[in-house]
Amino acid sequence: MTALFREAVIDADAISANVAHVAGLTGVEVIGVVKANGYGHGAMTVARAALEGGARRIGVADIGEALALRAEGLEAPLIAWLHGAGASFAEAAEHGIELGVSSIGQLAAAADAARAGRPTRVHIKLDTGLSRNGAAPEEWEVLFAEAARLEAAGSVRVAGIFSHLANTTPESNREALGEYLTAVALAESLGVHPETRHLAATHGTFELPEARLDAVRLGIGMYGLSPFDGVSSAELGLRPAMTLRAGVAKVRRVPAGAGVSYDHTYRTERETTLALVPLGYADGVPRQASSRGPVLLNGERYTVAGRVAMDQLVLDVGDAPVAEGDVATLFGDPATGAPSATEWADAAGTINYEIVTRIGHRVPRVPA
Repeated sequence: MTALFREAVIDADAISANVAHVAGLTGVEVIGVVKANGYGHGAMTVARAALEGGARRIGVADIGEALALRAEGLEAPLIAWLHGAGASFAEAAEHGIELGVSSIGQLAAAADAARAGRPTRVHIKLDTGLSRNGAAPEEWEVLFAEAARLEAAGSVRVAGIFSHLANTTPESNREALGEYLTAVALAESLGVHPETRHLAATHGTFELPEARLDAVRLGIGMYGLSPFDGVSSAELGLRPAMTLRAGVAKVRRVPAGAGVSYDHTYRTERETTLALVPLGYADGVPRQASSRGPVLLNGERYTVAGRVAMDQLVLDVGDAPVAEGDVATLFGDPATGAPSATEWADAAGTINYEIVTRIGHRVPRVPA
């Protein structure tokens, strides 16, 4: 048997369970968000698991991601909402991909992509305070009126109206919800009656029940991670789906005062054993977590000794018995004793979303 080198273990059952939990909690449609290769977990693997857990629609950022899922056989309703200047929607419409549109130009392009007897399904994206993608309030009336005209002409169908919360405070989210509902009322007064109203992602789903509306977009929560500071996945009823681990590639005994990794920011205080783990920043392990990132090895927790390098990191294990091939776990489900992705995020000064999403392509994804 070949010893473990490096791998990300993906627990599809955890993804399904997380979706089922949120569907049961909210009682509304769950849109499983698998953009960025399923937050690093593998887009098609996650999409299948999400659908098995009860998701009724899959969401991605861009059309290329959506077409890749269609090419792999995904037949479920699928929405893509981020487009470059002058994007063509013809191929997306041909494959039945629903399109998020946030301007008159994008709405017109969606209408142009319609086929005889088959209007392009669109979700109108509004800006309710995030100041990113989405139509600004002063554009809403004209956009809704044009959507009503194109819908009457049979070239588009408004499948949804949506926005995104900034999650600054519960109060600011409620203000955004109020703006959103005002916009929907305006749309309906102009003849646009969306099938699905969706505003809340994971954060809003748990924090602001009134924002659940007809559907929630489940991103980070689907992967079993918490979007809240100080609130664990377990407290939300979620189970982490990714475990990042590698086999120890080399063990060596060194004297007191030995410098470890680049710049010798870490020196051994005594004679000790060093264990080399073949994961580094090329694999997505943040260099910012040098001398801070936690690792589980043979049931004991250690902290990265010195700099995280491109391909490897080092652990100072003292006098513990460690052998080549022993499994080092950087993060996973804390219920197993593993560090969490959130702990790595804290060590690197970032968020758990980034920790899992940045895991590189040379780390094989394997099923649990």
